[in-house]
Amino acid sequence: MRFKWIVFSSLLLLTTILAGCEPLLVLNPKGPQAETTASVIWISIITMAFIVIIVITLLIIMLVKYRASKQPDDYEPPHIKGNPILEAIIVIVPVLIVTFLSIMSVKSTYEVESVPDGYEDQDPLIIYASSSNWKWHFSYPEQDVETVNYVFFPTNRPVEFRLYSYGPITSFWIPQLAGQKYAMADMITKINLVAESPGDYMGRNANFSGKGFAENTFTATALSPDEFDKWVGEIHSTAEPLTEDEFNKLLEPGHLGKMTFTGTHLSFAPAPEGENAGHHHHMESDQDHSMESDQDHSEHSSH
Repeated sequence: MRFKWIVFSSLLLLTTILAGCEPLLVLNPKGPQAETTASVIWISIITMAFIVIIVITLLIIMLVKYRASKQPDDYEPPHIKGNPILEAIIVIVPVLIVTFLSIMSVKSTYEVESVPDGYEDQDPLIIYASSSNWKWHFSYPEQDVETVNYVFFPTNRPVEFRLYSYGPITSFWIPQLAGQKYAMADMITKINLVAESPGDYMGRNANFSGKGFAENTFTATALSPDEFDKWVGEIHSTAEPLTEDEFNKLLEPGHLGKMTFTGTHLSFAPAPEGENAGHHHHMESDQDHSMESDQDHSEHSSH
């Protein structure tokens, strides 16, 4: 009777705790990339739950069936030889499970890394998302607009985020629309997504990057195409231009609210891609050093 009350109390406590939790956003997808991720998570959960239930059931059966019992002092248990069928099951089933999960993971990884099916023929909206301690800067080169700690984009259109960082490595994540992707200095990483439902979606840095990490969040808002165009027009008629001095102030460590500017920092602080990428900088410096060495050598030869 006491055991039943313990079990009942534990279940009641667990139910009370879970009732106060917010729903898992990653399992409430609003776009095709997030749907793929959610499907993989559910399949993995169900597969692992199936394994755990079988293992626990077999454990209980073994404990009950082969529990210690009173036997004579001269009792000797029978010698049981190996069972080929049972041993084959023990080896083959785990291999099949791991193979299934591996194939599913690789296939889904390629799916979420590419433009979602059905949107390949559309030109993506390109947004540069750069992080600093502890803010997110969103640059729209096509619209000539820049925002801080919030991003707007149209529904039912592919969006290509180009990610990089002005500080430590961060992780760009909008759980209901796409998976995580690292943003690093001196290189660009890309993430594709499509929002099929208008609304506000929580975004954040999912990689620890110092004391301000917990508040390194942003809001992603999906608008209808007409509303998005209207928003861009309003910015150009009301917002102040972004200057280099103002941008350098924004990069200083700290937290800020939402901010909006005309123009982008890409004009005076280009993203690390193409000729501005980190490895190209090293190549240029190496070439310059090589040219200087050749020049010095030729001068010494002439003397």
